[in-house]
Amino acid sequence: MKQKKIPMRMCVGCQEMKPKKELTRIVRNNEGMVSVDFTGKKPGRGAYICKSVLCMDKARKGKKLEKAFETSISEEIYDILKQQLEGENDQ
Repeated sequence: MKQKKIPMRMCVGCQEMKPKKELTRIVRNNEGMVSVDFTGKKPGRGAYICKSVLCMDKARKGKKLEKAFETSISEEIYDILKQQLEGENDQ
């Protein structure tokens, strides 16, 4: 039986390759709006980040998301991401 290939993506914070399901997707649509993609199915350019506050802080400090999307990222997006990550770590 053939084993199914697991899609891998790189975290913009720690630069490590991890399975896509373990990462959170941030997406920029055609209008330039950046949002957190909880389903992983929104259309647009995606960037992935580990589900850890440490990686999010690294990405924020190095402006990794700005570089990935070639646009500025609002503090609101970082706040939503941080709330989501802190909520998942509490469980």
